[in-house]
Amino acid sequence: MTDSASKTPAQEWDKVRAAFMSSIMVDTSLSSLAQNLEGPDWPIKDKGETPACYIDLSYEDLQALLAQKGYPKHADILVALLKDTLSFDDPFGDMVQHTEASAERDNQLLKNMAKLEIAEAFPISLTALNSDALDFCRTENMSTLGEFARFAQNMSQNVIVGGDFRKLLNALSHIDEKALGEVIPYRPGSKGLHLLECLAQAESAGDTPERTQAAFVQFKQEWEALQREVEAGGDLARILVVLNDAEAEKRVAAVILPKLEVAGIGVPKKQKSGLFGALSRMFSK
Repeated sequence: MTDSASKTPAQEWDKVRAAFMSSIMVDTSLSSLAQNLEGPDWPIKDKGETPACYIDLSYEDLQALLAQKGYPKHADILVALLKDTLSFDDPFGDMVQHTEASAERDNQLLKNMAKLEIAEAFPISLTALNSDALDFCRTENMSTLGEFARFAQNMSQNVIVGGDFRKLLNALSHIDEKALGEVIPYRPGSKGLHLLECLAQAESAGDTPERTQAAFVQFKQEWEALQREVEAGGDLARILVVLNDAEAEKRVAAVILPKLEVAGIGVPKKQKSGLFGALSRMFSK
């Protein structure tokens, strides 16, 4: 199966319109482009009928606009027309082939993520983005931070986004570690993403046990290392201090202590007073 055959119509459109954004033919009439290809003519003859009229639209919006103009089945025809135009000669053919690779190299968000050791594959579902931002990501088929970075890189300047989506975009663009720590489980002053921050954010948002369990699975190695440290006599209270938030430490301790007990790992006696003593008593009832 070819690469084109494996793509959905929406993905084909996103690839072609991204390539056309830098094409010298972006303001050429679609009718002229069709005539140059010696294929079917573009049926809409208005002066403004150019690739620029459409390339800022999502595939769904493209279909809707063409349907409004009386051509509900012409979205795929437009995709084919622009794709064939880009492939008309070697320079444009090369542009189509290298657009994605070039965008990958030039994606500053991905570069900043690598610098901060933030994994591209980290699930957006385990971030602290609010429900509106999460819904937007789901609508645009973004499931990982890497996909977020690629979408943001190709996003038209005419698209206005706000809230947590904009916050994460700005934080990654400017490497604002404090802001990053508010929307993803990033630890300012450190690198990478972390289990404790992920648990703190999940519990703060009142998320489901499934989300919390997914955090333990995602950070399996970090969780195993924490268990070994506590089993060797490490002070759990000191481990949680990195959260730098007393309430967050309480929430995370309330999640971790029962799991330590299930794993057969006892909390050292010196931790039985104060916060951990209260938590232990609470869980023993």
